[in-house]
Amino acid sequence: MREVVVIGAGVAGIQAALDLANHGVTVHLVEKEPTIGGHMAQLDKTFPTNDCSMCILSPKMVEIQRHPFIRIHTLSEVKAVTGKPGHFTVTILAHPRYIDMETCTGCGDCVQICPVEVYNRFDAGVGVRKAIYKPHPQVVPDRVVKDAEHCIECGLCYDACGPQAILHEDAGREMTVSAAAIIVATGYEVFDAKKKPVFGYLKNPDVITSMELERMINASGPTGGQLRRLSNGKEPKSIVFIQCVGSRDMPQNRPYCSCVCCMQAMKNAMLIREKHPEIEVTIFYMDVRAYGKGYEEYYERAKSVGVKFLRGMPPEVQADGKGMRFVVENTETGEVQALRPELVVLSVGIEPSPATAGLAENLGIPLENTGFIRSAHDALDTTGTVRPGIYIAGTAVAPKDIPDSVASGESAAMRAFVDTKKTAVRARSV
Repeated sequence: MREVVVIGAGVAGIQAALDLANHGVTVHLVEKEPTIGGHMAQLDKTFPTNDCSMCILSPKMVEIQRHPFIRIHTLSEVKAVTGKPGHFTVTILAHPRYIDMETCTGCGDCVQICPVEVYNRFDAGVGVRKAIYKPHPQVVPDRVVKDAEHCIECGLCYDACGPQAILHEDAGREMTVSAAAIIVATGYEVFDAKKKPVFGYLKNPDVITSMELERMINASGPTGGQLRRLSNGKEPKSIVFIQCVGSRDMPQNRPYCSCVCCMQAMKNAMLIREKHPEIEVTIFYMDVRAYGKGYEEYYERAKSVGVKFLRGMPPEVQADGKGMRFVVENTETGEVQALRPELVVLSVGIEPSPATAGLAENLGIPLENTGFIRSAHDALDTTGTVRPGIYIAGTAVAPKDIPDSVASGESAAMRAFVDTKKTAVRARSV
């Protein structure tokens, strides 16, 4: 048996699937969203090179779609796993898409005519989407999906669809596949900033999250890359980043560092300063954690373009008739400063995907107290689990940046590849 199931199609799952498929292993890539790509598809640039995120990810997504040994299962989840290492039986539930995948061309005529607009999770709520939609222009597979919950059945999309690919009714479908190994790469969710009410998120429109800023400054995002205050649509004159929102936070049971927040704030601060040198940008932090290759140099580069760093955490963000205001102590100098920024960006941390707990229970593998999947050994084996034949990769294990997620995906793929070879040898010897 030379088949492996990869659960999760973010950058770690994509890399694992490609490595296995390039070694002749058939891969079933299971993704709960309508498209593969994960959170990396939402980003504008990547640090420390400031390369276009989709310029790196999109070719991998296309390669996944074209690879003869990869089977993509989007809008799907793993419902059950039985068997033993080398001989797992995996039940996959495909949720209804209300689209005929064979006849749909992805032209988007139905999207343009749809009158319904709802919250767009891919744009982190900064933009809206239709009731029939593509999450973003470079989706794989290049097909639309109909949101039955918000569709008003006006009938316009049926008339606009030349191939008649939109279905009035659809139902979920189950299938079972056999696998020699399973890789869990379920990814992460960002911390819900509403859990820190002192910062006024959702109460003040000019307090946004780091992911909302990513979508705002992305040229393909809802604002076309224009940085705007949500309160009045004007460009802000001053921006403050508040770090560690939902990270290194014992009351929230998040004692860990989320790894990417410092660098993400630096990246976005630099992009803003380089495009709008008149905007004053300040990053409030507990500790700057620039641990990767080239990261310390990136930190120095941020300071060189005028990004200010202040060691101190504001206790709250207040609002009055003149706008936002907060007082913070610079813990390096002891100086107390009062600021009135026009835009506040909360650098929200990483937490496990909501589906991780149920999947881990299904697979019979334990979780850490923080909700991430427990690896076989914290230092010696961060890819294996207590159950042989099941491996973990990316941020299902712990917060990671993109290079580390890719590396862990490669590691898990090679472990799974060894399992497929062992199973094939045993099959030939019987």
